[in-house]
Amino acid sequence: MRENARVTSATREPGTPAPAQPSAPSGRGGGSLPPRLIATDLDGTLLRDDQTVSPRTVAALAAAEKAGIEVFFVTGRPARWMDVVSEHVHGHGLAICGNGAAVVDLHGGPGAHRFVKVRQLARENALKSVQLLREAAPGTLFAVEQTYGFHQEPAYPKLHLEIPDTLRPAEELLAPDGVAASQPVLKILAHHPDLDPDAFLTLARIAIGGHANVTRSSPSALLELSGPGVSKASTLALCCAERGISHEEVVAFGDMPNDIEMLTWAGRSYAMGNAHPDTLAAATGRTHANNDDGVARVIEDLLAGRV
Repeated sequence: MRENARVTSATREPGTPAPAQPSAPSGRGGGSLPPRLIATDLDGTLLRDDQTVSPRTVAALAAAEKAGIEVFFVTGRPARWMDVVSEHVHGHGLAICGNGAAVVDLHGGPGAHRFVKVRQLARENALKSVQLLREAAPGTLFAVEQTYGFHQEPAYPKLHLEIPDTLRPAEELLAPDGVAASQPVLKILAHHPDLDPDAFLTLARIAIGGHANVTRSSPSALLELSGPGVSKASTLALCCAERGISHEEVVAFGDMPNDIEMLTWAGRSYAMGNAHPDTLAAATGRTHANNDDGVARVIEDLLAGRV
């Protein structure tokens, strides 16, 4: 989830380097089967830097679905930010949100999305993770994402262009009788004002251990904590299993560390030309940058049988 991403009311509770040339998949021997599902990240991948979806990309996604290939949007964004996609792609597709914490049906169009799967972060795990990370990295500030709410600590920086529902310490927000205790916690956001982003990620993973899955999608020291075993890849795998789709029939796109597991799992995967170095290393191929229609170019080649 990138800072300053556009905020919309979807699912609110009712009441850049030079473009890289594409490379063919290689390395794991996957991707020999015709694709049945396209899984694409949003920020830095499908979306341009101005948060729009290009006409070429809209056309490529529509052509893929017409050819019988299902489209999944797989993002760190919360579900309520998904109007930015559905208004451009005519309400088709399913979205895996919160790095795997929720699956949302977009077919109803903007403002009418519905949750079809929730994989929550248990409050006791969330509280323990906050405690361990505070001890390991003093100065860390936290925010809490729920199905229908966003809450943060008073000193948490203004990163998301969103007014929080509540301002309280994380320990109070996550208490058994805390704010919106009846709603699932989808993920915790942890920000540090001084640490290097990759160093903060490594430190947090060591400190938190198995209490939560820790990743990042922001260029700053902003981490995202989900339930143990919850990731883009694991939720995508569940959705594919429900459809009888194997990993070899999946083509995935991404640009940041929170995409690595998904890119590794998919039979064919492409890192964007603007991707993080670790993400480039994880993918079986590389395409152009997000501002140069990298996803659309690969889809066009797939449908034409060129890759």
